Amino acid sequence: QVQLVESGGGLVQAGGSLRLSCTSRGQTFSRNAMGWFRQAPGKEREFVARISWSGGTTYYADSVKGRFTISRDNPTNTVYLQMNSLKSEDTAVYYCAASRIPYFDPGTDYRIYDYWGQGTQATVSS
Repeated sequence: QVQLVESGGGLVQAGGSLRLSCTSRGQTFSRNAMGWFRQAPGKEREFVARISWSGGTTYYADSVKGRFTISRDNPTNTVYLQMNSLKSEDTAVYYCAASRIPYFDPGTDYRIYDYWGQGTQATVSS
């Protein structure tokens, strides 16, 4: 059974940093794009960042560009989201997601992604 397991969330003051991790179990995603999404209470799930299978191409939502960095380490089946200069509006549950299609760019629509983690809460206090 495929599992994506996130970790690294927590409570941080505005201006601080968090590093989220997502590790896949049961299947390697070394040939698959992966992404991070977030969902705040009462809001829709929104795209945050995604990374190509090789790690050579990354995309970011405008709201996090310049502050967040997505990266991956294929030998350990892990994707990271480094979040710096955090703002209160970054408070949300953060989800890791993966496409099941190799070499395919799933874009920013969360409905296109096939596998999801359970989410990790990031709370930024102002």
